[in-house]
Amino acid sequence: MSVEPEDKVLFRRATMEAGIQNLIKEDCDQKSKDAKNEPKSVFGEVSKTHHAIQTLDKTISNLEMELAAARATQESIMDGSPVSNSSGKRKYLMVVGINTAFSSRKRRDSVRATWMPTGEKKKKLEEEKGIIMRFVIGHRQSNAYFLLLIAFAVASATAGGILDRAIEAEDQKHGDFLRLEHVEGYLELSKKTKVYFATAVSLWDAEFYVKVDDDVHVNIATLGTTLIRHRSKPRLYIGCMKSGPVLAQKGVRYHEPEHWKFGDEGNKYFRHATGQLYAISKDLATYISINRHLLHKYANEDVSLGSWFIGLDVEHIDDRRLCCGTPPDCEWKAQAGNVCVASFDWSCSGICKSVERMKEVHRRCGEGENTLWTAAL
Repeated sequence: MSVEPEDKVLFRRATMEAGIQNLIKEDCDQKSKDAKNEPKSVFGEVSKTHHAIQTLDKTISNLEMELAAARATQESIMDGSPVSNSSGKRKYLMVVGINTAFSSRKRRDSVRATWMPTGEKKKKLEEEKGIIMRFVIGHRQSNAYFLLLIAFAVASATAGGILDRAIEAEDQKHGDFLRLEHVEGYLELSKKTKVYFATAVSLWDAEFYVKVDDDVHVNIATLGTTLIRHRSKPRLYIGCMKSGPVLAQKGVRYHEPEHWKFGDEGNKYFRHATGQLYAISKDLATYISINRHLLHKYANEDVSLGSWFIGLDVEHIDDRRLCCGTPPDCEWKAQAGNVCVASFDWSCSGICKSVERMKEVHRRCGEGENTLWTAAL
């Protein structure tokens, strides 16, 4: 691990200020020279000024990104998060984080048996295609009453607890987990999303960062080729965009305690990607990492993510191939040459009975293993 010294950060700030002053001075000198030599039209002067402003904006943006990266590195070390030095490190296409829970071992096995490469194929996927895939999970919450009931059979339900040890054993077997410094819980999904992106961007230098649920079927090659089409967009947010109603009634699923912030009763949320699968570019993952302590968490994870980008210059891409239905929907589309990125059932917010049905969905809607290894990613 390496941390940029404080004097280096100060030097970059001074460089930014000097760059701004030089650009302003050059623009003023040029205007003075032009005034002496020959008159210029008003439109010409406006054009030159606009060009100078664009140059300034670009210079400031580049310097601010360098400063932000330095701050993110320093904050990660202070928080005890894993840090990587991007200098000379491998550049990856995408990091795919598969959101999972302690009770979802059978779901994970169904994913490993279908669309997620394992063993040597997982290593080949990383080295040849630049794709990192990990199941994302935090730690179990400590519960003194639970410990008392089992007669102090375990000292805690954190790193040394039964459930955590089961995950550690599973990880030793498969090597496909990303452990977060996060306490698991359904009401903590928004926080888990922040921690995932902050951790992933510190570990791997990738173009895109993806989040998917463990009961969704994904065609990895199709996902990669879809994202590649948007490489030119620095602040990309792609998924199946929706704008559902803000549920104010207590006791219902997806209840929003802060419904009053979204206006009068009956209003809808702003556009945001549905939570089963979405992807963001590196700049946005970095933004989340830097500002994670300030980003507000709403009751629903997908709403929270959308709210973090609503005031930024972000390009929202609504791609319905990221939310196809299970057979026959995805099967019909594949036969028509429009292979789906992800398939699930809206009624279940995933594949209904995914453990039993994942192989069937994969057989009928999968892109084929050879597609992944022959794809130009």
